Amino acid sequence: MQIAYLAYKRLDPSIKDKVDGLLKLNPDYPNWISSAPDQASRAVYAFVHAATWADDIKTKGDYHEDRITDATAGQNVAYDKLKPAYWHYKDLQFSPDGTSLPTSDPVDAAKQVKLIIATLPAASGASDQLRAYDLVWLLHLVGDLHQPLHAIARYTAELPHGDRGGNSELVVPASGETIELHAYWDRIFGGYSSVFGAMFDADDRTGLGSVPVPAGAETVLDPDQWAAESFELAKTYAYAAPVANGAAAVSLTREYETNARNVARSQAALAAARLARVLNETLR
Repeated sequence: MQIAYLAYKRLDPSIKDKVDGLLKLNPDYPNWISSAPDQASRAVYAFVHAATWADDIKTKGDYHEDRITDATAGQNVAYDKLKPAYWHYKDLQFSPDGTSLPTSDPVDAAKQVKLIIATLPAASGASDQLRAYDLVWLLHLVGDLHQPLHAIARYTAELPHGDRGGNSELVVPASGETIELHAYWDRIFGGYSSVFGAMFDADDRTGLGSVPVPAGAETVLDPDQWAAESFELAKTYAYAAPVANGAAAVSLTREYETNARNVARSQAALAAARLARVLNETLR
């Protein structure tokens, strides 16, 4: 939600109108604007809340899981009641100890983002319903691809079938809880919050809005490149010591947690800038 909020602030006024028109077609739009303090805030509240929709459908009873091997895996059909988990990541594989690697998945987040970007322009000929559906996925997936552990799968002798992007390792941060490595990186900003809370945190003096984006970085709009960048960051920082090659829980050091937070902040700010750039270019 913070990424979406910062992206919204970078949108051209005419693009804000277009995205709000598309978001109104989503059946969850009334819920997204329910907490808006006034009518003028509805558009930004909908945009920020919509960024969670791809996760929200995981708990919807009328949506069901499909498999990456199903014929529907790479389809782009509006509100087809599927909740494809494999759309949320691109597992670039590596092994630090020479463990053999499997074949790559046929469908991943980068491929779906490319398909979405091609569908979003009005000139694509796609229905507004499909463009609205793709928009909410895009708001989510750009952030996912900038989270380092959404772009990697590590194979070791201890975890020969892969760690599922850090979901098989346990860590103990300074909070004292024992959680999956992937969840630790997902929750660096505190986990799910209200729309108001996300906006407040992003605008705070030391919030994501204060993080600079390297010159020219926001012009890189290739989802495969986003994944490649995240992959390198994961190898360097997410799997840095004291994280080991197995599943046993390890206590994180101050240095590890400081580096993780700095990387997460930089990646989130970059994701916001790139998301805004994609929308400004595809919907103009």
